[in-house]
Amino acid sequence: MTEDELCNLELMEAGRLVQQRELSAVELTHALLRRIERLDARLHSYALVTPKTALAQASRADDEIRSGVVRGPLHGVPVAVKDLCDTEGIATASGMAIRKSHVPGRDATVVARLKAAGAVLLGKLQMTEGAMSTHHPSIAPPVNPWGEALWPGVSSSGSGVATAAGLCFGSLGSDTLGSIRFPSAMNGITGLKPTWGRVSRAGVFALAESLDHIGPMTRSAADAAAILGAIAGPDTDDPTALQAPVPDYLAGIDGGVRGLRVGIDRALNARADEDMVRVSDEACAVLARLGAVVRDVVFPSPDEVARDAVLLCAIEAAVSHEATYPARAAEYGPIFAAFLDTGRNVDASTFAKIHKRRAEFSGRLETRFREIDVLIVPALNKAGVTLAELSQKVADPSQARLARVRFTAPFDMSRNPALVLPGGKTAAGLPVSFQMIGRHLEEALLLRAGYAFQQATDWHRRRPPV
Repeated sequence: MTEDELCNLELMEAGRLVQQRELSAVELTHALLRRIERLDARLHSYALVTPKTALAQASRADDEIRSGVVRGPLHGVPVAVKDLCDTEGIATASGMAIRKSHVPGRDATVVARLKAAGAVLLGKLQMTEGAMSTHHPSIAPPVNPWGEALWPGVSSSGSGVATAAGLCFGSLGSDTLGSIRFPSAMNGITGLKPTWGRVSRAGVFALAESLDHIGPMTRSAADAAAILGAIAGPDTDDPTALQAPVPDYLAGIDGGVRGLRVGIDRALNARADEDMVRVSDEACAVLARLGAVVRDVVFPSPDEVARDAVLLCAIEAAVSHEATYPARAAEYGPIFAAFLDTGRNVDASTFAKIHKRRAEFSGRLETRFREIDVLIVPALNKAGVTLAELSQKVADPSQARLARVRFTAPFDMSRNPALVLPGGKTAAGLPVSFQMIGRHLEEALLLRAGYAFQQATDWHRRRPPV
């Protein structure tokens, strides 16, 4: 196996090599660090690489494994985290010039749990300013490894690029309006937005407290299950973390989908482009061949709740930044500053109406899930989005933004789990993805369905031409 082939393995495959002592964690970490040094000057996926820390953790993992102690599937496997997750003694800038010198005194809960699982932390992954839609002007944005003219997705752009390009075996991202799912779709990887509260947000810099979700970005559903199993669960440092016990997400992941009720709203999906529609339909066909029952459903209109999500995000972001904005406005990028200004100027009546509509939408969606187990929707409105398309001036920017978040933001508002999977390609060979949406706390079912799909297809095994 060449070093490039090694770095492009799925997390579970790499973990087995280390835990069965066919390869040392130190050797594996050195391979990743060499690949980062070779490729990331062009891809810009890392905000900070921590080779000394990574090699020390890898050496410790090797010692433990030699002594017969295997902590689980992540033991000795190099991963990385989005740069809004606090790391003790390591700078955590959250994509912001104003926080570039911020060095936390303790780890975020998710980072501590990755360490407890024996994972090796390669470094911090680049992201948009404050986890919103654009990178700070002082930062070189990550480059999509499928093509430098392509959008890398936001805000977990570095996580998507690094995971796709073989610069880590898995990563953590955050999702407020679609920020795990956009970069997962654009980079052709598997991304899971868990149920809100399933994963602690303690020590994670907030964009919008009631919308933020932390989750894994990986190369397969099994890899996502392994990471979620390590980071999920109650946390005394986060009173909003759900108290429900954490299942073994890998146990039974190969149980198949026979009898699974899969819903699809073809009228809603038709509002995405032809590639997205085709891949969503083909995903249903694959699941049907595997024994699932596909049903046509009518989904509650997502437009109003998607618009509300953007405005609610602005309101809550203004609160998250009130200690430094507008007092230090000059240190913010112009687009993010304008977004915060929008949030600061929303009246109480509008805020209350947003929460009313959010509750109503969530209730209607819950009712739909009495008829189905999984909902299939496009990952976003268009495949192969280019940077040029995003920079074009349009008559109504709010409509363009709505089109982009129509298939993602509603599930941040409802807090349902969502799994993005690559399911096809465009005529130009670019990845096309779809989403599976599930009921609250049914990540195990989503991952089982995703695993079945990936056992029957090989889209998740395609790698970009870096």
